[in-house]
Amino acid sequence: MKIRFSPASAMRWLLALSVLVTPFAAAFAQDTDIRRVPTGGLLAMTGFLVVCFVLTLVMYVYMALALQTIATKTNTENAWLAWIPIVNIILMLNVAKKPIWWFILFLIPLVNVVIAILVWMGVAEARNKPNWWGILLIIPVVGIIVPGYLAWSD
Repeated sequence: MKIRFSPASAMRWLLALSVLVTPFAAAFAQDTDIRRVPTGGLLAMTGFLVVCFVLTLVMYVYMALALQTIATKTNTENAWLAWIPIVNIILMLNVAKKPIWWFILFLIPLVNVVIAILVWMGVAEARNKPNWWGILLIIPVVGIIVPGYLAWSD
């Protein structure tokens, strides 16, 4: 089954999403009386939520594709697990050759940042890159580029 993308279908999905989200936008308004909330504010909030949703979806697809490519290039089994939200952490641990019980450490706040850096350092080593590429994840814009570099560089 092929998935076809067209600008018209994207606009239909965005319109449907805005229709679903508009009633909830009043919950974010600062005025408690919903009858006094201007319509422009509701539309602006809906537009903001739609943009956030689309950006989140694009980042999710980017990270899943990068992780799947990394797993394929390192000959890790079940590379398709990159598309399942929680299980992709276990795939990253397998690629980095770290113990599976480290998954529990991802649940502890602040510890998960250190563990994520260590895991991405292991992923960089698995791709025959310097391990300091894993440290670059904490730099805001560079952290977005690192998975793509590790996935699609030679």
